[in-house]
Amino acid sequence: MVRWRAGVVVRERRRWAGAVELDVRLADGAVLRALAYPALVGDPQAGDRVLLNAGALLMGLGTGGYALVVALPDRLPPDPPQALDSRDAGHLVKARYTPLQPILLGVDEEASPHREVLAGADDLAGLPVVTADLHSALPAILAGVRADASGARVAYLLTDGGALPAWFSRTLAGLRDELAGTISVGQAFGGDLEASTLHSGLLAARHVLDADVAVVAQGPGNLGTGTRWGFSGVAVGEAVNAVATLGGRPVGSLRISAADPRPRHRGVSHHSLTAYGRVALARAELVVPDGLDPALAAEVDAALAPLAGRHRVLRVDTTGLDEALRRSTVPLSTMGRGLDADHAYFLAAAAAGRHAAGLTQE
Repeated sequence: MVRWRAGVVVRERRRWAGAVELDVRLADGAVLRALAYPALVGDPQAGDRVLLNAGALLMGLGTGGYALVVALPDRLPPDPPQALDSRDAGHLVKARYTPLQPILLGVDEEASPHREVLAGADDLAGLPVVTADLHSALPAILAGVRADASGARVAYLLTDGGALPAWFSRTLAGLRDELAGTISVGQAFGGDLEASTLHSGLLAARHVLDADVAVVAQGPGNLGTGTRWGFSGVAVGEAVNAVATLGGRPVGSLRISAADPRPRHRGVSHHSLTAYGRVALARAELVVPDGLDPALAAEVDAALAPLAGRHRVLRVDTTGLDEALRRSTVPLSTMGRGLDADHAYFLAAAAAGRHAAGLTQE
């Protein structure tokens, strides 16, 4: 359950779109690093008293290592500028029935300016959609798209398997000018557009953002229990089904690594094998990058062989992708490992992006 703490803001460390990082001093003198979302709780200033949820930080869990600001009890933020006594400003409730549930305007609800476009939308018209297990794949996929299609419009769909607020991601803040837009779906929130389901979010990517390519991945903070089914990335398989149902082209970004110390994630991660091999009922194009170390390549081929009956497994040339990855405008990091420490992981994601970009030319 929640481990509550109260303290006083000492200083602001830094901020990015939608989030503020703080130092907060507790009554016993300890200083905790905390994160606030001003749209939810107001904008904390030095000297403000804040209430914190410190459980994940104290347990050493989660991405980033933060206590989370729950309230500024002595300086509550003003009501939103839009009246919330009608549905004119939206009625999508996310993080439902939690103390900080936001009420948002859904991209396809009655008050949305995009309602007319989406009311009859039912087809992605062959939109290539890259599905990935981890949020860290996003900038690498984008680098792969940009390597061959610098002007492609890329939309990102943030699913709710990891961080719910899009504001948590510094990666997203850094990629803001490179994306056609972010759509937060399900219980996730804070994107440029809000959608109640992945299906409606995909249709918004195609018909509202006019995307050439879409990327679907959870926010930062993948949850896993070390079991076959107990990981939030299992939703990748359901994403493949959604894309295919709507007439899109699912492109599977495989989680490949020669550096992960956990045997279940070496070669092709069991996350990818379960999501694509057991959950995805529709056919996807699973991308294997050329240029892997021969031993790793053989391990990958053997792991994917049972999936070849359901999916199209294909190799993609990686010429120029290392250079594209090194030009990324945001740092590349997965599980604390950078590009050189886990090159195969990022190369696989970039190859999926390259393949998706190629599909736009067909």
